Amino acid sequence: MTTDLDSSNMDRKPLKVCLLGASFHAGNGVAALTAGTIQCILHSDPDAEVSLLDYAKEGEEVLFDWHGKTVAIRLVNVRFSKTFYLRNNIARLIATSLLLKLIPSAIRNRIVSRNPWLRHVEEADLIASIAGGDSFSDIYGLARFLYVSLPQLLAIWMGKRLVLLPQTLGPFKSRFARTVARYILRHANTVYSRDREGLKSAAALLSANGDAGMLRFCYDVAFVLEPAAPARVDLLGLPAGKTDGSCRVGLNVSGLLSMGGYNRQNMFGLRVDYNELVRSMIGLLVERKNATVLLVPHVFGSGAECDSPACERVYAELKARYDGRLGLVTGNYNQSEIKSIIGQCDFFIGSRMHACIAAVSQCVPAVSIAYSDKFIGVMETLGAGMMVADARRMEEREILNIVDQAFEGRMGTRRQLEQRIPKVKERVLGLFDETATARDARYAETGDVAVPAS
Repeated sequence: MTTDLDSSNMDRKPLKVCLLGASFHAGNGVAALTAGTIQCILHSDPDAEVSLLDYAKEGEEVLFDWHGKTVAIRLVNVRFSKTFYLRNNIARLIATSLLLKLIPSAIRNRIVSRNPWLRHVEEADLIASIAGGDSFSDIYGLARFLYVSLPQLLAIWMGKRLVLLPQTLGPFKSRFARTVARYILRHANTVYSRDREGLKSAAALLSANGDAGMLRFCYDVAFVLEPAAPARVDLLGLPAGKTDGSCRVGLNVSGLLSMGGYNRQNMFGLRVDYNELVRSMIGLLVERKNATVLLVPHVFGSGAECDSPACERVYAELKARYDGRLGLVTGNYNQSEIKSIIGQCDFFIGSRMHACIAAVSQCVPAVSIAYSDKFIGVMETLGAGMMVADARRMEEREILNIVDQAFEGRMGTRRQLEQRIPKVKERVLGLFDETATARDARYAETGDVAVPAS
């Protein structure tokens, strides 16, 4: 017997989704992914219970606003620590999950019930990993790769349904990373890539022994992040609103690229001097295009890799030269607030991918200054691959030419985005409709819900 899914809502318990590699405290890029994912879950099931299993010293509850409703998002903290005896040490949890496979179910259930972290994983209908968007890779080193992979292994060894949400898959340069990634991909129920190339890479990694049929494409979930106007926008050098009718260009300066990557030695192999490129782009826009330029951080804070100090340095150096034509966004804004600020620009240039997504998802034409393959992969899904300037492969002259042409063609690009973006958002919002069987399958086993055949 089968029952229509919509007609059985009254019989269902709320979907319990536990998110991995998601956080509101890891910069606005990851926060945008986290918020976008939660919006997708609630779109599918407004009563869903969403939690984050993430590394932190303390657990907490985050209040998330969704369509006038306040939803409590629980952070269940695990530790990535050499102190193995901690009950929530990820290594200890994984070791326990392996031990549980060897003992009778009655004893297993008793052990799980006494450990709040294992119990939380056990009670989830679905474990979904976003891996920070691009950290399911060893591009940032093996430590970061393990950081996001260990909770996924825990989910697998606890026997849970694991879905890899739309993200960049790879690259995996080392044999160790390829081996672990292959294992996770083979044991995941569904794997989404936010670009087409990722699907090819994952299929190749799975090889003939893997089930490539569970590979899916979906746009980056940050496309559906809702902008929210901040109570106040603090600008230096420019008025809050445009008064002279000029084109306002938002320029996101990456602190990570400005300092040369984490190793400070041109970690990503750029062919240009990034800081000189920033100066040249400002000169092109102000002197030749008669635009005003607004420096827009996307990762806030005082750390070396944060965008705020990098933008402040550029502003301090050039404000006298471009008086009244160069501005700086100051203060601190969350992922939705900075998206709102970016949406006020007529044109955008970004070195943080989610700053660029914040622009194009609001139909603001944007050039991406790329330092990894994720930029071209995501922008090609919009038909905007020609607006990606890969700083690893291009000289400064080539990048400036892309900026020049994109600026001149910005009105046509805006019209194209206005046609494309609503369809993109519709596709993303339906992401968890495809995974609704996670809940239905669980209750079908007990006879609570009858599920149509797929």
